[in-house]
Amino acid sequence: MPKIPGPLRALARVAAPMLCLWAMPALADEDVTSFRLDNGLEVVVIEDHRAPVVVQMVWYRVGAADEPAGKSGIAHFLEHLMFKGTDEVGPGAFSELVEAQGGSDNAFTSWDYTAYFQRVAADRLDLMMKLEADRMSDLRLAKEQVDPERQVILEERNQRTDSSPGALLGEQMRAAQYLHHPYGRPIIGWRHEMEGLTQEDALDFYRAHYAPNNAILVVAGDVTPDQVRAMAQTHYGPIPAAPEVTPRQRVAEPPQLAERRMVLADARVSEPYVSRTYLAPERDPGDQKTAAALSILAELLGGNGTTSVLARALQFDTQKAVYAAAFYDPSSVDDTVFSLVVVPTPDTPLEEAEAAMDAAITRFIEEGPDPEAFARIKTQIRAADIYARDDAEGLARLYGEGLAVGLTVEDIEAWPDVLDAVTPEDVVAAAKQVFDRDRAVTGYLMREEVAQ
Repeated sequence: MPKIPGPLRALARVAAPMLCLWAMPALADEDVTSFRLDNGLEVVVIEDHRAPVVVQMVWYRVGAADEPAGKSGIAHFLEHLMFKGTDEVGPGAFSELVEAQGGSDNAFTSWDYTAYFQRVAADRLDLMMKLEADRMSDLRLAKEQVDPERQVILEERNQRTDSSPGALLGEQMRAAQYLHHPYGRPIIGWRHEMEGLTQEDALDFYRAHYAPNNAILVVAGDVTPDQVRAMAQTHYGPIPAAPEVTPRQRVAEPPQLAERRMVLADARVSEPYVSRTYLAPERDPGDQKTAAALSILAELLGGNGTTSVLARALQFDTQKAVYAAAFYDPSSVDDTVFSLVVVPTPDTPLEEAEAAMDAAITRFIEEGPDPEAFARIKTQIRAADIYARDDAEGLARLYGEGLAVGLTVEDIEAWPDVLDAVTPEDVVAAAKQVFDRDRAVTGYLMREEVAQ
């Protein structure tokens, strides 16, 4: 496989596991149990008794796209602050307690959700529930903890975004793709708004969204539904539902009438490239067919560095690129994006690389998928179905993410069958639907001196 250029490695790390993630199956029906506590907490139990370990994940149906205007980054900021303690657990002691039990923990924020998880020995699950329920209801934030943590997230932005021309281009392209919808704001936040985030902003966001009736508890591993139900009732059950929690209020993106294009020139760029994103439908409850076709389309076009359509056409047949790929993540509440990227050879202008990419896509739509390649992708999906059974944490993420973006347990369990039912004609139809240049954003990343 060709070496992935440095500016694109972060994107590749996210996208590389995509096939396995979107192909992950449900276990047999009797191994997955779901129920709801009286306070609205949704609970999913995935049994796996092969090892005495368990993963607990708590997903909140709130992310960067749900932030108040002018407070970008507050969802991610609060994720950090959730480790600053309660009346029972001192600042920073949460992770120390998990580690003392031989476990590990972490958290992450997206546009649509924020999640917290621990992986521990199964006999430590009761303690993990006690700790997680405690900070769901009793977070305590002192100003002397908030101010230093603000500097931490600002430094995180420095390292991950401001120091990376590729990340800056991606951020600008997303803002251009979503003129009105909150998916256009970065998860980390805009720097000038991050600098003004306060203790009260964090507490207001916490009170508005962190409650059992806005959360999903997923437990996977060496447990039974009865055990989880008893522990959940003990620790989460007493937390009252928050009446101020309301359904997501998302503004709609206005119709895009013309392609949007941009050039970002930076002296730090070592490998120029062309990137394009198209607005694309997401997985919807009860209607996942188009998303499944787009998932397979992404694999066919750019999922493999040697055998995919773009790799063969641009890296080998015409030798105009050193890297070409396609990415699509269907798990979101609202319309997502389908992304393409091409890193040209040093003697190939970006315009020429873009034209070659478009020609390859046009030819693919005209001819349809290669039957052998299509069959190979289907085989990979079935293989991923088998391998996924060995990953309790991956299954916990699969169910948590799906439920957090509005899918049902039935949708999640049906996903492998929906993928398997996709035909070559479905893939071509999906490509024709999405590849509309009037709904695209195209970006050039180039060295500063080239643009002068």
